[in-house]
Order: sequence, then C-alpha cells, then structure tokens
Amino acid sequence: MRTLGMLGGMAWPSTAEAYRAINEGVAARLGGHHSASLLIASLDFAEVAALQTAGDWKAAGELLADTAVRLEAAGADGLMLCTNTMHRVAEAIEDAVNVPLLHIADATAERIRADGVTSVGLLGTRFTMEQDFYRRRLEAAGLEVLVPPTAERELVHRTIYDELVAGQVREDSRARFLAVIDGLAGLGAEGIIAGCTEIELLVGPGHVALPYYATTALHAEAAVAWMLEA
Repeated sequence: MRTLGMLGGMAWPSTAEAYRAINEGVAARLGGHHSASLLIASLDFAEVAALQTAGDWKAAGELLADTAVRLEAAGADGLMLCTNTMHRVAEAIEDAVNVPLLHIADATAERIRADGVTSVGLLGTRFTMEQDFYRRRLEAAGLEVLVPPTAERELVHRTIYDELVAGQVREDSRARFLAVIDGLAGLGAEGIIAGCTEIELLVGPGHVALPYYATTALHAEAAVAWMLEA
C-alpha cells in the first residue's frame, strides 16, 4: 500500500470526512483489520482564509507547498489536497515536490464522463465558481460548466464560510441551496458538482433529483484506488 499525504484543515470538517472515507474504502477493499496508510498535515484555516480573502494566492501557494514538502520528507508517496478551493494553488504544490498530487477535479470529471453527463452545475466557494482554475480543468475533460447568478453565488459562499466550515448544518440553508440547484437545472445542468467539500455536509445525493457529484467521496475513491495500485 502506498502512503498518502493529506493536506487538510481547510476546513477541518472536510478533512475528517476524507479521512473517514479513505479508511472505509481501504477496509472494504482489503478486509480484515486493514486501514489506510496516511500522513496528515492539518493547517490553521484562519491563516489560509485570510490569504484567500486578501487574494494573496502566491503566499497561499507557498504555505501549502512548504507543507507538501514536509509530507513528502515524512514518507508520503503521493499527496491529496482535502479542499476544492485550494486547488487554486495546485501547480505551486506540484512544482515543489517529486510525488504526484491527486487532483480532485480530475476524479470528479472522470465519474461525470462515465455517467454520460455533459453539462454540470458547479457549487463551491466564490473563488471556485468565479475563477477558472477548477472550471478549466473540467472543461478540458469536455464538460460544460454552469454557475449560479451573482447573488446566489454570494449566498453559497457565505453559507460555506459562516456555517459549514464550523460544522453548522441548518435546514433553512439546505432549502436555499436546493433552490439554487433548481435554478441550475433550469439553465440546463444535467448534474450538480458539490465543489466544496463542506457542501456535502448540507446537501447529499438524497436531496437532489439530478446526478449529484460529491467531490470528497470521489476524491477519496480515487485516492484509495491509487494507494492500492502498487
């Protein structure tokens, strides 16, 4: 089994969910008392969030790249970034290490294409929805990517940062998210991407009529497959 280094803490609920999913996946594949070989670096999200708000992606990339280097030095054979938004600095991480970074958008796009879906609605932080680092990766895989209107993007972003990163799950927020999803379906979305790992705490596949792509789960599945390839 390969050892996976997890860059986490952005925010901690999504890292906890990824840790659980990877260990469950390894146990399901190998049986017995098996669990995953993992190294975890959990950052202080307040520091990362401040850099996001300031738009200082260079400093954010340096912070995560330094953490990735330390994980590699500790014995990680590959890396997983336990957040969608911070894939904004994926290239800085990849340039700093000699081991692969398993990209969350690649795992997501692979499943969407396998399902025959060609048009998807993307929910996430404002950075993920409005910047092109994530959308570009999906479009390169042949997908049409739709995002909500400005006011709804702000609603989604605010809910993530004010509630979900602190582990708060509110029914009224779920209802608002489902209304946003209905709007994306009206624009032609054939499926919905939960492009922020915390969104999965609020909206699950059972809440949505369209195919629903929970990126944490898909990323974890890809990580398990990679860990057990060797």
